[in-house]
Amino acid sequence: MILRAALLFLMLAIAPPALAQGPARIDLGASSLTQRDAGWWQRVFGPRALDLSLAIDQAVPYRVFLVGDPARLVIDLKGTNMVGQDFGAIFGNELLHAIRSGSFQRGWSRIVLELPGPYRVASAGMDTRGAQARLNVALWPVSPQDFSPRPSAAAALRNLPDPALLSDTPIRGEGLVVTLDPGHGGFDPGAQAGATTEAELVLTFARELRDALTEKGVTVNMTRDKDSFVALEDRMTVARQAGSHLMISLHADALPKGQAAGATVYVWSNSADERAARQLAARHERDDLLLGMDLSGQDDALAHALMDFARTDTQPRSEAYARQLISRMALMGIGLHGRPVQGAAFSVLKSPDITSVLLELGFISDRNDLSKMSDPIWRARMVRAVTEATLGWWHDEAARGALLRK
Repeated sequence: MILRAALLFLMLAIAPPALAQGPARIDLGASSLTQRDAGWWQRVFGPRALDLSLAIDQAVPYRVFLVGDPARLVIDLKGTNMVGQDFGAIFGNELLHAIRSGSFQRGWSRIVLELPGPYRVASAGMDTRGAQARLNVALWPVSPQDFSPRPSAAAALRNLPDPALLSDTPIRGEGLVVTLDPGHGGFDPGAQAGATTEAELVLTFARELRDALTEKGVTVNMTRDKDSFVALEDRMTVARQAGSHLMISLHADALPKGQAAGATVYVWSNSADERAARQLAARHERDDLLLGMDLSGQDDALAHALMDFARTDTQPRSEAYARQLISRMALMGIGLHGRPVQGAAFSVLKSPDITSVLLELGFISDRNDLSKMSDPIWRARMVRAVTEATLGWWHDEAARGALLRK
């Protein structure tokens, strides 16, 4: 061990010091721009092919691209000092309309060559075989119709991404499967206000929402389509068997006077401390759901741990959908609860594998809310808000999936 350490010390002592590499410099005297015969292309399109060769004292990262109006070749070089260098003196500069250089951004320099016409980059590469590195760029003349610069010269020159091409075609929900879950039903009418029941109100809304989503290409599944009772466990089973990406449970509950009014979106939370949320959870609560995974024979601690782990993916999606929904409702002028997004321990939100929210359209115990929910015009606005939020969320999910696949 001591001998090895001694040998290492001796090697370090006799090794020549490493040469610190400073910023790269371009040797303009050894650089050139030349032209060559482009054959029949030259006879058709006029300009001759161009070959640019930049001699650099060390290899550096680079990028090359074209911008238009006018046609320009842009070369960015990392770690290169161009201060005091006159690119107008480079051999063959007269073949260009203009050439400029300077600092681009921290650590990068830029050369812009204004070309005599439309070109394409036939090849570009850094040759490091000689004493100097050489960036060689071959430009081939093309017709104006075949000239393909970056879509936005302004964005390209500022190092911004190209602007997105937005289609006038409305976003559709092809591939999306949504389960609508109108609460209560049958012998369970839910909350009541006179002759009006919660079960009736939410079923009417669910049918109208189903029609709007279906028209947009969404596959819609309903836990009930008539005045029948469906157990909470069965509601989740229906959603899962349909391969649902999203489950929207619909309610119009009652709370003591003055305690709640306005639309509210709930996402799963087993630690909700809002008084109203606790009261509503007590109204809806049934046996804990452990659907979607075989937990037979496992203790409760493991079951909860597995479900919490699964929710690390679905919970952010549920929260994202809730934000979309609240945003759309606000834009549509829908009255919202003072805290429009809340957490609650509702059984229908417990599924660890389906994005789930519970939407309180309003509170049947509030006279103003009841009037709105009974109004077809108001419901049409709410239907539109939920439809647009659903399509927007699905569009974001598709973009997120594409990003993860890259």
